[in-house]
Amino acid sequence: MTGGGSGGHITPILAVAAELKKQLPDARLVYIGQRGDRLSDIPAADPSIDAVYSVSAGKFRRYKSDGIKQVFDLKTQALNVRDLFRMLAGIWQSFWLLRRLRPELIFTRGGFVSVPVAVAGRLSGIPYITHDSDALPSLANRLIASGARLHAVALPAHTYPYPQDKIVVTGVPVSQKYQPVTAANQAEAREKLKIARDARVLLVTGGGNGAAALNHHIVTASKELFTAVPALFILHVAGRDLADTTAADYDNLLTAEQRQKVRVVGFTTDLHLFSEAADVVVARGGATNLAEFAIQGRACLIIPSPQLHWNVVNARVLAEQGAVEMLSEKKVAEQGGALVDALSALLNNADARQKLAANITQFGQPTAAKNLADVLIFLVRESAKQ
Repeated sequence: MTGGGSGGHITPILAVAAELKKQLPDARLVYIGQRGDRLSDIPAADPSIDAVYSVSAGKFRRYKSDGIKQVFDLKTQALNVRDLFRMLAGIWQSFWLLRRLRPELIFTRGGFVSVPVAVAGRLSGIPYITHDSDALPSLANRLIASGARLHAVALPAHTYPYPQDKIVVTGVPVSQKYQPVTAANQAEAREKLKIARDARVLLVTGGGNGAAALNHHIVTASKELFTAVPALFILHVAGRDLADTTAADYDNLLTAEQRQKVRVVGFTTDLHLFSEAADVVVARGGATNLAEFAIQGRACLIIPSPQLHWNVVNARVLAEQGAVEMLSEKKVAEQGGALVDALSALLNNADARQKLAANITQFGQPTAAKNLADVLIFLVRESAKQ
């Protein structure tokens, strides 16, 4: 199993790993991550993963919002050249690692590390299957697509550019901790988190690594939000490297009383508990988070990153179905009150929240991890017969 670089890659891997262990307790599951990944401790601590290794990987930097300017950015191009050599080193490392591990199958979730591992797998004659959670296939999966045995995807097959006979629709695997949220669940979650039952809870998450721009926008809006929503309580998952700065920004802006109603964490493995407690969730639009919140039935305001085009597409697809509210980062930045207006309208209107929750629930896929595990087990057994 390989992937990483973000929680959106690691979380589905661990969900599938748990399902595989449930069906095949004696299966040996090995995770190969990217060397230097700040989230590598998460799979290492997971009981379904038997061993963890890392290899070098390179990132190809291309940002849709920068247009042609990035071509002439010397720093960007220098980093791309450097990471090309890192990827080549990763292929070499993966080749020898796979020769030693001798896996029957490779599951690649995407992320830069998937490329060297999959290429090495192809050179070693080891079949691999890719998975795409987003409406747009990742660059990593597009690069390794031609050698894949199958492509597991989240949305209808016609959405993707792969050969249709190699596509299997499984959904987005999420942890079994994510279940439909009832009033009783919410009350219990708030009790565990020591939050008042009658609070209006706003959860903010920019993903496993956080999102500096999103953090800034929420902090900037927070003072007005406390005026517009008197019972407000903010749970803010800021990202490990951004938590201290975000907390300090709240310290400088809010009164002591308001600051007591803001909890900032860098990263949590209990995001399901945070979202159970929440009335409204603000997120970036990553497919894994959206799948998690869809199963729970959470009212979401999505502010997609303009640099991550797949986030924009994910959010737009759901917004068009009335399943989420969507604000562009440009509008948030240029119209100071837009974020306060959107959030206060949701936090103060139970009917609006319930409507979003009902609509997003239709996109929930609670069996996705089992669907994907079934495919992997089938391929392993098929390979064993040959």
